[in-house]
Amino acid sequence: MSHEPRVPNHLPSASTGTSDELPAVYEALASRLGRRGLLRIAAGLGAAGGMVAAGTQVAVAAPSRPGAVSRPGRVLQPGKGPIHGQHYLRATPDTVRWGYVPARDAEPALRIRSGETLTVDTVSHEGLLEDQGRDPVAWFGEHGVGEEQVLRDAVDLARDYTRTPRSFDTDGPHVVLGPVHVTGAEPGDVLKVETLSLLPRVPYGVVSSRHGKGALARTRDGGAPDGITLDEVMPPVAADGRASAKDPEQYGNVSVFTPIRNGGGSGDGHGVLPLEGPGEVTFPLNPHMGLMGTAYADAASLTDPLLNSIPPTLGGGNIDIRHLGSGSAFYLPVHADGALFHTGDPHFAMGNGEVALTALEGSLRTTFRLTVCKPGSGDAPSVAYHYPFGETDEAWLPIGLSDPDGAAGDRGQLSDLDVAMRRAVVNALDFLQSDLGMSRPVAYAYLSAAADFEVSQVVDRTTGVHAVIRKRDFGQ
Repeated sequence: MSHEPRVPNHLPSASTGTSDELPAVYEALASRLGRRGLLRIAAGLGAAGGMVAAGTQVAVAAPSRPGAVSRPGRVLQPGKGPIHGQHYLRATPDTVRWGYVPARDAEPALRIRSGETLTVDTVSHEGLLEDQGRDPVAWFGEHGVGEEQVLRDAVDLARDYTRTPRSFDTDGPHVVLGPVHVTGAEPGDVLKVETLSLLPRVPYGVVSSRHGKGALARTRDGGAPDGITLDEVMPPVAADGRASAKDPEQYGNVSVFTPIRNGGGSGDGHGVLPLEGPGEVTFPLNPHMGLMGTAYADAASLTDPLLNSIPPTLGGGNIDIRHLGSGSAFYLPVHADGALFHTGDPHFAMGNGEVALTALEGSLRTTFRLTVCKPGSGDAPSVAYHYPFGETDEAWLPIGLSDPDGAAGDRGQLSDLDVAMRRAVVNALDFLQSDLGMSRPVAYAYLSAAADFEVSQVVDRTTGVHAVIRKRDFGQ
């Protein structure tokens, strides 16, 4: 028995604010017209060019170039500059959990209604961590950043955070904000997280590689992982000071300060890295949040290993998918009343794999729309009711994780990427069959012939793979 395929477009609207005055207008237009309609009108009127004026933070980008971003014209200190959301959440010692995500019974930092927008001042952990001295003014000052260019909320967190004890060797690194209670969200629902705008708060970021972590990490017994030799371990074994040092600053970890500047005729922001000889390497920014989640685990304490911020789970969390930038939607299963949304790990740019350990980490002011999707409503992909699922204007992103319960503990970098790949394929098949009306054998053939499977990351203990299913293949 055949039937007409259903071709959902679960991403109806998103907007990218570019000034203090325009976000509300854009929000209303985007809600009414949809992102594509809004961009077509802007292009027809010549509005997009007018809105990308000198000093703006984010350019309104056509779908072929999502999330074009310029170097910030000013440092976005807490409460200063454009705040696009109906609600605003600052990073303070009372609103963050450093290295851990909220449990299902966590007390909310903020309550909002479904469909409302929220601006979050996220703070990168880089420059704040113990192996960098836990003094961002001093650490960034060593790289030529003046004190006035260091975020005050980063300074306050590094100095005053006492909510949980910090252990550099066992805690996650991430500054996790929230949780946010969304009215009406119940277990069995989906929370749709639309990223509406991403504003770099500072004109610099950091890429770090730490001993025992990353794609080429030394194993716990001091050897090399399968496939490489000790001479190929990164950072080099000779620089590994962990055995003889109790102070993380003596571990020999590597943090590469990375300034941001505008380049080329487009004015887009680029990260800049040096060569050993004359010259430099530049690469485009691709801002996105690495960590977006709903509360998933029950826990005995704020620092229960099940709440560690490093491994992603069925509640999302540290998912590290580079496509989830401005204009994207991320669908998260709800396991707690109010969903208890939380976020952190802001990225200025990341390559698939995130092989060295971190992306180009940098603080972002991010605006989300949080919407509750009920079972049977058709407002979310069917897979999303039991597994995280991503979407952009161009593609659907079924996801696979190697340890989706996050219960395996810290096994170093030994989590099986093949498991993540298989789960991504199964979730893609389920989506194509249930949501697009394909028979399973035909869907399997399509994935092999036309879809891309990308490694999200291999450094978060739980590894990730996501499929990229092009909407245009289905007439979208």
